Amino acid sequence: MARFTFRLPDIGEGISEAEIVGWHVKLGDTVEEDQPLADMMTDKATVEMESPVAGTVVELAGEPGDQIAIGGMLVVIETEGEGEVAPPAAVESPAVEEDVLEAENPGVEQIAVPPPVRPEPVEGLPLASTVVEGKGQGFDKFSPNGEESAKVLASPAVRARAKALGVDLAQVRTADGRIRHADLDAYLLYGAGEGYRPAGRSATRPDEAIKVIGMRRRIAENMAASKRNIPHFTYVEEIDVTDLEAMRADLNANRGDRPKLTMLPLLIVAICKALPGFPMINARYDDEAGVVTRHGAVHLGMATQTDAGLMVPVIRDAQNRNVWQLASEIVRLAEAARSGKAKSEELSGSTLTLTSLGPLGGVATTPVINRPEVAIIGPNRVIERPVIKDGEIVAAKLMNLSISCDHRVVDGWDAASFVQAIRKLLETPVLLFAD
Repeated sequence: MARFTFRLPDIGEGISEAEIVGWHVKLGDTVEEDQPLADMMTDKATVEMESPVAGTVVELAGEPGDQIAIGGMLVVIETEGEGEVAPPAAVESPAVEEDVLEAENPGVEQIAVPPPVRPEPVEGLPLASTVVEGKGQGFDKFSPNGEESAKVLASPAVRARAKALGVDLAQVRTADGRIRHADLDAYLLYGAGEGYRPAGRSATRPDEAIKVIGMRRRIAENMAASKRNIPHFTYVEEIDVTDLEAMRADLNANRGDRPKLTMLPLLIVAICKALPGFPMINARYDDEAGVVTRHGAVHLGMATQTDAGLMVPVIRDAQNRNVWQLASEIVRLAEAARSGKAKSEELSGSTLTLTSLGPLGGVATTPVINRPEVAIIGPNRVIERPVIKDGEIVAAKLMNLSISCDHRVVDGWDAASFVQAIRKLLETPVLLFAD
């Protein structure tokens, strides 16, 4: 038999190594030519490696999460023939699909938790499991784990209540051997060594050890670098969006076949209108070179939650789009990110990021800056509350708007003034559509 060593090919300009995201094969598997072997992640995309030969897998380079250098051994395949097999001349390196992002999370290893230790009897205070001589209805054999417990003395009402709560009466302490409701209450209040389990509930699930790899590791590294290198500060302002919400309802009522408007497209329009007066917000800071680039175009990143983790697709030239175009682009990019079909250029190059949790937006947020940008904006959920206007109490729809900035290049006055400019536009929504 011959052995073919499949080495990790050059899968992109400037790429020196790639991370194993997941294996499609295991040792001993028989593979066919062009059969998928592994998914490899670079800074730009996830690439599927395919076998150039047929044979049996006899060696794998590592586990998911390991880094493999370009040119390093990835898989060794045993083929028909003798000696070391050279790569077939007709077989090209696997095609690089840099426009596809397909992050995967591998399975996790289950770690068993040792069973809890039963408490020792306290001297002078007998356990209810002590056998009481006599006969009658007071003896109970109920045990929530299905095992027959020692006989205990308790009324039918106490036994029924304990069974409903999933309490083993053998674990309940009592002063005279008979369990009363007060004894059961004390047990539930103070607990025992292993607590109690309500009826119908499963036992505590085992702990899980999950290796941080792939997209989750990229997120962890980026967030750690951002907090480590950027001195953040956050400013929060309350905005009355009563009129804006009324206008949004009117627009949606007459939208035709266009996508339904959320708050985000209107907020993006306000951001783009306010930014020309605050160029230090729409910027990227190269701290190693000591250069701040203030961008004229607004390439707005949209923080999007996916199964693989948080991703930031980019709305290019957001300042040139109307609210309907923005709404369509938001839907398209979010779907592309969640389905793993976002192109690499759609996931990079943002100059400012907007992050929103929608109905989970909370009262205020302190978002982490998407480095090397210098600011990130976070709208929070809209809440209807009573406010005083012109001496009268009226209902108003209020929303807090948060902004986190890089204090090295953005001053607090600039951030606050920028948010106030956005506030003016949102509280007077007709200005959003004025030239």
